[in-house]
Amino acid sequence: MEGEKRYISAEELKEHNKSGDLWISIQGKVYDVSEWAKEHPGGEIPLLNLAGQDVTDAFLAYHPGTAWQYLDKLFTGYHLKNFEVSEVSKDYRRLVSEFAKAGMFEKKGHVALFSLTAVALLFLVVLYGVLRCDSVWAHLGSAILLGLLWMQSAYVGHDSGHYQVMTSRGYNKLAQILSGNCLTGISIAWWKWTHNAHHIACNSLDHDPDLQHIPVFAVSSHFFTSLTSSFYGRTLNFDPLARFLVSYQHWTYYPVMIVARVNLFVQTFLLLFSNRSVPDRGFNIMGILVFWTWFPLLVSCLPNWPERIMFVLASFTVTSIQHVQFTLNHFSANVYVGLPTGNDWFEKQTSGTIDISCPSMMDWFFGGLQFQLEHHLFPRLPRCHLRKVSPLVRELCKKHKLPYRSLSFWEANKSTIRTLRTAALQARDLTNPAPKNLLWEAFNTHG
Repeated sequence: MEGEKRYISAEELKEHNKSGDLWISIQGKVYDVSEWAKEHPGGEIPLLNLAGQDVTDAFLAYHPGTAWQYLDKLFTGYHLKNFEVSEVSKDYRRLVSEFAKAGMFEKKGHVALFSLTAVALLFLVVLYGVLRCDSVWAHLGSAILLGLLWMQSAYVGHDSGHYQVMTSRGYNKLAQILSGNCLTGISIAWWKWTHNAHHIACNSLDHDPDLQHIPVFAVSSHFFTSLTSSFYGRTLNFDPLARFLVSYQHWTYYPVMIVARVNLFVQTFLLLFSNRSVPDRGFNIMGILVFWTWFPLLVSCLPNWPERIMFVLASFTVTSIQHVQFTLNHFSANVYVGLPTGNDWFEKQTSGTIDISCPSMMDWFFGGLQFQLEHHLFPRLPRCHLRKVSPLVRELCKKHKLPYRSLSFWEANKSTIRTLRTAALQARDLTNPAPKNLLWEAFNTHG
């Protein structure tokens, strides 16, 4: 009976917000996930970021209906006192329910099949161009196709990380290792580790790793105070080197994007050979070894060092378009400092994302991620449906007076450069508190 229910307040729930003492509320029922957090497929960080609060919207976004059956054993017996649902959340949950009833989360189309087929064909053409052709133009063309291969392979890895694209979980994991580790050299384990945190804490300067690029980039002057990264567990020092690099970031942005893969390679090795708990560490390391076997061998088959350097730079340059796209979706959106809150899930996603408008014939090129807001709100929704649900999301944003930003690729680039330039000029202001040195003074004597 209703009177027999036990209740705790939101303030009492907030006290259980750390590792080892981690409670959450879903639809007003309170669950103790302290031990489960260690086994959570999405890792402990997303749970810690939302600990001590109601997380219903985030739970619905990331979990299929089958996940509800696992909650009963975690129920504390408590209900959240004065539990209320905002009008935005009500509308959001209605959309999730409608999509589920229509079977949209299960209807994946043939995107994975077409993508994997395209990746396989591209790989064969690249091998033929390098191994069987003597023309430098054929080698350049092969490098360009390899860049496209990496982009499409990354989209397959991204899709398979959010929902099952294959017929079984085992085959899905195999698709992740092949498309991520083996073909691109970037660990799917590293991607899941950072990407889950990014989705939960979208555009939080101290909790979203996708915005933490000190000393190279700073999208906000908040970084000038040497923020502490909750994700990495260290201070993002804004020292003289960082000030210098950030001061020219609107000029270095595109060159850095060309070599951004090098950083991803390094991050992959740092994680896989760290003391952190890494799911399927052995499989991930094996996949990385496959990449670092075939890629150097392929490059070594080119006739001379100038062509080898050209091949690597050309392939990296093509793939940099994808790195640019990922930053366009968030760099110039709204940012905040602190933990995300579960009761404004929809609002935080709309605030921190920007869509890239493009004709439907270009959907393959952007991998569905041009619908960034739609993807963030419904991460389990296969990309073949994102264009269909876009008008519904736009209408919901309009109804609740929330931002829905959709820019052309060119406009999004301008907006991102504008954001970087604003922060760069602020960094050049020597009145900002940061250590000074003679090199810095020399470079900025004339403004």
